[in-house]
Amino acid sequence: MRFDDERLEPFELAKYAKLFIPTFEEIEGLSPETKRHLLDAGKDDWSGGAASVKLPDGWRLIILNPTHGKNRHSATLMEEICHVFLGHKPSRLAIKNTNKQGNAIARDYHAEIEEEAYGTGAAALVPYTALRRMVNEGKTSAEIAKHFNVSKALVEYRIKISRLWDAYKENIFVGKNSATGRP
Repeated sequence: MRFDDERLEPFELAKYAKLFIPTFEEIEGLSPETKRHLLDAGKDDWSGGAASVKLPDGWRLIILNPTHGKNRHSATLMEEICHVFLGHKPSRLAIKNTNKQGNAIARDYHAEIEEEAYGTGAAALVPYTALRRMVNEGKTSAEIAKHFNVSKALVEYRIKISRLWDAYKENIFVGKNSATGRP
């Protein structure tokens, strides 16, 4: 039985979604220029993704940006898992358009699908009942993030989207004595 404040381990769950996650070094077929770009100049432009074509055994290949930390990997992988469980069609990697800055757009992007997968993944990583309890206990977003092994930004997203921000502000910013830092 799972409790609402137990950590969800996306790397374990990925097996049930039939997702194969090699290390970046294990990926073959990328030119040295491509690897250099992905790990250098382009490292902030991607967090991960799934191959649109299944592997021969039916599994999907997931690539995570090795320059990002474990917390970011958890959120990215959970989003990819949610795409599978929600039955989303993978976006295609193909330069089709350019954005307002004239840079090539390398994949189809459907904001509503991405938002659904991210929101569902975030909710799985930081469940509402545990989040509400922790907010009411006066835990900071950093403390909650550490508990669930996610980023502070993801926790703050969950607090806001769950309509707990007013309670959070009250418990953190108003409810603590400024001299002691305690309630």
